[in-house]
Order: sequence, then C-alpha cells, then structure tokens
Amino acid sequence: MSAQILLVENTYAIQQLITLNLSRAGHPVCCADDADHALLMMADVRPDLLLVEWDLPGQSGIALTRRLRAAAATRDLPVIMLGTRDGELDKVLALESGADDYITKPFSPREMLARVHALLRRRQPHAEADTLQMGGLRLDPGTLQVTAGARQIALGRVEFKLLNFLMQHPERVHSRAQLLDQVWGRNAFLDERTVDAHVGRLRSALQPSGHQEHIETVRGSGYRFVASDTRLPA
Repeated sequence: MSAQILLVENTYAIQQLITLNLSRAGHPVCCADDADHALLMMADVRPDLLLVEWDLPGQSGIALTRRLRAAAATRDLPVIMLGTRDGELDKVLALESGADDYITKPFSPREMLARVHALLRRRQPHAEADTLQMGGLRLDPGTLQVTAGARQIALGRVEFKLLNFLMQHPERVHSRAQLLDQVWGRNAFLDERTVDAHVGRLRSALQPSGHQEHIETVRGSGYRFVASDTRLPA
C-alpha cells in the first residue's frame, strides 16, 4: 500500500534518512521543517499519515498534533510522533495529545516502517461492515458515526475502532493485550496502559449521553461492552 506521508522534522540528516527509507518502501514523502510550514503544505496536499518530531522550533509537535485533532478536516489524520524523550509520562503525553503512536529516537528504519505500515492498515475503512445497535448506541462503520438516539457522539479514530470491536463482541472480556492486537494491530509497539488511556477517552465521549457505563472494567482481566442495563460487579 502506497501512502503520501508528510514528515515534520527539523534535523536535515534525520529528515533525509527517513525520506530515503520511506521512498524505498514506495511511499512518496514531502517534508516540513516546522509546524507552520506543515500547516501551509496541508492546505494544498492532504497526506495519508504524518510523522512529527516532538521538539520542533516554535510550535512543538505536541501543539501541532493537538491543533490537528481540534480541526474537523484533520481530526482523524494518522499521526506518529518522534522524539528522544523515553519516559513513560512523555509517551502518555504524546498519546493523550492525539498521536496514534510514539517512536523513541534513535530507531531503526525497520521499526519505523513496521509502525507506519501497522498504522496505515488500521486506517483502512470498514465500509463493508454492518451497522451495530445495542445498549442505546448505534455505530455505523460505513460513515464512522456513533449516535445515541438523536445525539451524535464525536469519537476519535482509535476510540471509534475500540468501541466498534467491543460492540462486535458484547459481554465478552478482552485483556489489554488482546485489545492492542485487535484495535492497534499486532505490529503496534505500545504499552498496555495505552488501552487504559483510550478507554478513558471513550468513556468521556460517551458520558454526556449517559452511555459510559456500557464500557465495563473487569478487575484483573480487561474490558467488555455490557449491552444490557444489568451489569455484573467488577
């Protein structure tokens, strides 16, 4: 699968190395040195995926990602953040800002390509899937919309996939490792606590309509979607 990739990286040597490896894998690449340059380029060309350096001059990669997630046109754009910060809190911050994945520098070209390809596979549309209705929620994979009665619920792409998978398997308990495999993909190099962060975001999105309790934590095991109003104790 060939994808147009926008690389936002201010270090020329790293920019050239990443561009070379992505191009060899069949992906056309355009480069920006900072966030403002990237936004100007995106006004003309819509990439399929962004690779964004955390420590950009001026507006940081975190700020750029948050800005992309706040705009309707780029809310679902896949983003992988690059950075030298390797602490757990740093990775959590990157993911909570809206990044789909985080790669710590230095990294091998093989790891980078594996993560890019895993994210692109997860981005494939689910147009052939059936609409799901249960627990007062309606999820349409074809339009990527979730509704509760007349209320439309705004979900990020990962939260939509997470809810979609849980609703496809109601009442069944899934471990964090299983959810990482099924929602993020087997080549996603993420900590299991990533699941907890996105479950929290999913619950927050469902809370205004009163449907957050359908996402149940099963202590010591994982999560499940409870379709009925009768819930078992954790």
